[in-house]
Amino acid sequence: MQRVTAQFVAGLLAAVLSLLTEQCWADGGGPSLAERVIWAVNAGGEAHVDVHGIHFKKDPLEGKIGKASDYGVRLPILRSSPEDQILYQTERYSEDTFGYDVPIREEGDYILVMKYAEVYFAQSQQKVFDVRLNGHMVVKDLDIFERVGHSTAHDEIVPFSIRRGKLSVQGEVSTFNGKLTVEFVKGYYDNPKICALYVMKGTLEDVPKLQPHPGLVKSDDEDDEEEDSEGGEEGGKKKVPAGSKYRVQSGPRTPNPYAADNSSLMFPILVAFGVFIPTLFCLCRL
Repeated sequence: MQRVTAQFVAGLLAAVLSLLTEQCWADGGGPSLAERVIWAVNAGGEAHVDVHGIHFKKDPLEGKIGKASDYGVRLPILRSSPEDQILYQTERYSEDTFGYDVPIREEGDYILVMKYAEVYFAQSQQKVFDVRLNGHMVVKDLDIFERVGHSTAHDEIVPFSIRRGKLSVQGEVSTFNGKLTVEFVKGYYDNPKICALYVMKGTLEDVPKLQPHPGLVKSDDEDDEEEDSEGGEEGGKKKVPAGSKYRVQSGPRTPNPYAADNSSLMFPILVAFGVFIPTLFCLCRL
């Protein structure tokens, strides 16, 4: 009986401490961002401490799985601070599915942040792959170039929670045994890869945001669609297809050949009329 009571008291104390910790975080007096990160790796590269104080350790898969590449170090990476460009310039890729195991010992809400930049291919549909989290498909058909273009930082952010031995992610639930497995799944287009990744305790609001994309602008058509979506016969909102809200401008617009000035085409016709009418007049006088 005493043993059961001791276990109950211990569980109650753990729950109270967890609630107090979450409340402290909510009040802004909790751990810093770096202290919330429980695991971080600079894939294909050396250890690095970013501007937020997050300690990315050297890639543990070095010499074991896949290949490391520093091809991107010759390129400046858009949307990333100069101090942290190395996190997007190095990468690990594999000709088959590969991944990392992250030990997690505490329950709570977590965020997986995966860092990418396309530094090789210059068009879409050249590298496309999926990402799985303990068997759950959390990112489908990731085409980095299609998302942000060439040599541009892109973060994939996946929230998940662990409670009572269960992993919950994107509406799916599975048994959790203390190990989070992040897999990059081989697809039909080239090889899967990852530049850097980390797991932290917290919510989406706690994740540092990348700098705005220099070519990510709202189109005029989208502005019109948003205005139209505010009303409707039944007061509802129109659904805008995913991915169409913003368009990335990769260069200047192609001139419209039909919008060119056609006045130059009229000049020969006017000259012909000018010559033909006097000639006809002279022939009639003869």
